[in-house]
Amino acid sequence: MRRITCVNALACMALCWSAVSGRAGSPAPDATNGAQWGGSPARNNAPFGKGFPVTWEIGKFDQKTNRWLGSPDRQVRWVARLGSETYGSPVVADGKVFCGTNNGAGYRPRYPANVDLGCLLCFDAADGRFLWQHSCEKLTAGRAVDWPKQGLCCAPLVEGKRLWTVTSRGEVVCLDTEGAGGGRGPLTGKPSTAPADSRVVWSFDMMRRLGVVQRYMCSCSVTAAGDLLLVDTSNGVDLDDKLPAAEAPSFIALDKHSGALLWADHSPGRNILEGQWSSPAFAVLGGVGQAIFAGGDGWIYSFLAEKTSDGKARLLWKFDCNPKDASWEGGGNGRRNYIIATPVIYDGRVYIGTGQDPEYGEGPGDLWCIDPRGRGDVSAELVVDRDGKPVPPRRRRAVDPAAGEQIRPNPHSAAVWHYQGPQGEPGGQADFKKTMHRTLGMVAIQDGLLVNGDFAGLIHCLDAKTGRVYWTYDAMAAIWGSPLIVDGKIYLGDEDGDVLVFELGPKCKLLAKNNMAGAVYGTPAVAAGVLYIATRTNLFAIAGKGK
Repeated sequence: MRRITCVNALACMALCWSAVSGRAGSPAPDATNGAQWGGSPARNNAPFGKGFPVTWEIGKFDQKTNRWLGSPDRQVRWVARLGSETYGSPVVADGKVFCGTNNGAGYRPRYPANVDLGCLLCFDAADGRFLWQHSCEKLTAGRAVDWPKQGLCCAPLVEGKRLWTVTSRGEVVCLDTEGAGGGRGPLTGKPSTAPADSRVVWSFDMMRRLGVVQRYMCSCSVTAAGDLLLVDTSNGVDLDDKLPAAEAPSFIALDKHSGALLWADHSPGRNILEGQWSSPAFAVLGGVGQAIFAGGDGWIYSFLAEKTSDGKARLLWKFDCNPKDASWEGGGNGRRNYIIATPVIYDGRVYIGTGQDPEYGEGPGDLWCIDPRGRGDVSAELVVDRDGKPVPPRRRRAVDPAAGEQIRPNPHSAAVWHYQGPQGEPGGQADFKKTMHRTLGMVAIQDGLLVNGDFAGLIHCLDAKTGRVYWTYDAMAAIWGSPLIVDGKIYLGDEDGDVLVFELGPKCKLLAKNNMAGAVYGTPAVAAGVLYIATRTNLFAIAGKGK
């Protein structure tokens, strides 16, 4: 059974602050390094780079062994075996490629392929040679918190020789990128000294230390704001729709060097609809460092990205991404959603779309552009009681008309634009191909053009400033991951195993549809002129012609 997708580091601090400041003219991440998901803390997966392929042939595989037999056009440099289910996205740094998956490949003799694990695999970026594996044994609590065969769904952050990720066991770990052969240091637990195993520098167990109870799995790809490591804990409801840890934090900041807890916040508290599988973003916005998290209640929250003296987070603003009259009904019913996508920051604005567990189907969604300079509740609308006083947020429905409550415009709204697509005539149907559906992936923006794929299989291209629709395209297959924009092209994978390549522009121009012989649940990455794509079972390194 497939669960939620999971659904990239900084060369130096000076580059970090300029590249993610959100100001017009800020440089995008360079395509020579993709060391965290989305390329930078701003999460806008639109690096600089030239010469990337449009079409390629993946070649053939031995049907018995799944061994790659080579590519006829020689553009596929190498193929590495992943597990049997892969929801992680590749990250490239330090001459290595890292990808989360399960243990279907059975690289370690002490953990044969029939042993269910969450795995972070490390390969040599030059030839795809397996280097080492971080192995996470399954939690005894079972599928409610550690769903079978889903593996490690997060993408790591890499800076220098250090790597940070969240495991399927709900641990935040700092690893040595050299693996167990990376020398001695302050190890935690009892790590193996075998060269093909990981070397743990420190570990923070969120379930044990914070009382977190994750829903199905943890799925947070961490980022950093200076020395702060930003983490969504994935706290959620159990299989009986009960919230066992309402007071456990949802958003935390750790010291990335030591793993010490710096601050924590338990928003959205009892209003979590189901799970919390988004990842944080960071940028300096309006002169203030902002740590931006998306919650399992459908709200997006911004906190001051600094260490605090009392261990409490400092909320700057919050925004409700659901219509106030939307209802949560569970099981994919109802109009109210939570947020799985990761916030993206571009040109001083924050972009986010709503969604649900992909097992619940497509459903209607909302895509927002938000001005992050406001403070407090900056939602587009407010709910007030019969006396005109604001009503606190609720889990299932924000407004109760029977109690005399009303929806009113928020005079302090930070909404720049809101995209749902045409809603159709009263009593009629909206145009499917022009409607925003639930999304799992983050947007990508370049040259003022925003691209997002939704779970119904539609690809939307909008004006990032105004929300004006330029074009939509029906991929005819569910889209789990996020787009990559590079070299004037858009790359986006789908569940049918196709990687679609479009020309970036205000008119829809499909350049190619490359089948990868396996579902693509993650997000493509680039580094040093090479395109990296993870399918359900394999990791591909693809170069442009003549490279």
